[in-house]
Amino acid sequence: MVEAADTGVVFWLLAAAVLISGFLVVSLKNIFHCAIFLVICLTAVAGIFLLLDAEFLAAAQVLIYVGAVSILMIFAIMLTSRLAAHNVIQTNRHAIIAFFISMVFGLGAIALIAGTHIWRLAIETLPADNIATIGKLLMTEFMLPFEVVSVLLLAAMIGAIVLARKEGS
Repeated sequence: MVEAADTGVVFWLLAAAVLISGFLVVSLKNIFHCAIFLVICLTAVAGIFLLLDAEFLAAAQVLIYVGAVSILMIFAIMLTSRLAAHNVIQTNRHAIIAFFISMVFGLGAIALIAGTHIWRLAIETLPADNIATIGKLLMTEFMLPFEVVSVLLLAAMIGAIVLARKEGS
């Protein structure tokens, strides 16, 4: 069993990893390095989900964002010949402004969290098995919205393929 003090240390390490890698994503000039730091940021967010006993969200974060989206971005960067050309200049002139906006957002989030008590749930209110509960709800009560979203995503994917084929022709 992990003690509360150990969980606090792990949380602050993961939070620092999220903040530092997130800042590096928006401030670095090399787009490949930005994608690598995005992977680190999303993995640390999955670790925070695990600390919150949200195993399903952590698994979805790793599979969808870290696994699929990040790898797709890295392949797109590597396969795009225009980005590999030497005449393309990548600049981030607004990194300092982004830092100050992030600080204001962070302080506002801290003030909001400190002022509310909704996030302090008792352990007894959590279901014993989150994944089984989510799966049961998706296949019973929320089956229709789940299927509608899947059809909508399929239609968006087909539309993107049709648009890409017309531009390439």
